Amino acid sequence: MKGVLDRIEDGIAVVLVHELNAEFTLRAEDLPSDSEVGTWYHIAKTAGEFTILSIDEKETIQAKKKTQLLMKKLQKKKQGSKFKR
Repeated sequence: MKGVLDRIEDGIAVVLVHELNAEFTLRAEDLPSDSEVGTWYHIAKTAGEFTILSIDEKETIQAKKKTQLLMKKLQKKKQGSKFKR
């Protein structure tokens, strides 16, 4: 299963697990190195506990590209009105 690092607040990382519509927290220092908000992970759940197995590089890169594309579209829309006065 997969999860994404949603945020880090006061040293606590919040990871969203979309497949289960759940979230879990862990200390930010326990995250894999190179983790940042938006990083996707391969996750396992055993005995009710979530464990991050590894970073999902492919999903992380795809999500970043999608975000960049959406940001470009939004920036284009901000370039003033198309209507003349």
